[in-house]
Amino acid sequence: MKYKHYLSTKNPVITMTIRDYGIIEIELFPEVAPNTVNNFIHLVESNYYKQLIFHRIIPGFMIQGGGGKDNISPIKGEFAANGFDNPLEHTRGVISMARTSDPNSQTSQFFIMHQDAPHLDRNYAAFGVVTSGIEVVDLIARQPRDYRDCPHNDVVIESIVIDKKDKTYPKPVYYVSGQ
Repeated sequence: MKYKHYLSTKNPVITMTIRDYGIIEIELFPEVAPNTVNNFIHLVESNYYKQLIFHRIIPGFMIQGGGGKDNISPIKGEFAANGFDNPLEHTRGVISMARTSDPNSQTSQFFIMHQDAPHLDRNYAAFGVVTSGIEVVDLIARQPRDYRDCPHNDVVIESIVIDKKDKTYPKPVYYVSGQ
């Protein structure tokens, strides 16, 4: 399903300031992937993402960030191939959680779609969309990078804040193998 179906003034909004690039605003969709949103909010509120970088850039596909600082407990992947109904399509501007080949390995890394990628639908936990600042995503996607898709110069998340719209969100439920 296209993201426009989920837009609401009641949804939490992330404001991410990218040093030397600008501001990206992202509306999160708790109704699509509630535990993924809770996890992301928890990490934002704990200042986890502050000063981290976008470490992987693939123009025409996505920009990825959020990895690095601490050992984070994984959450269960909220996507259809993992038994969870998440119909949000990976279209331009959608944010989704990165993971390894283990469907329950989502921790802190996320990616923002630079262009549509329907092959990710039902296989990754999409959970929101860029509502302002897609031109910043475009600018980041154009940065020179090495053979591993790492930018030559750090693309730093200078700050990230959340407006929860006067709602409370619980801490995430972490994945425990065998449950």
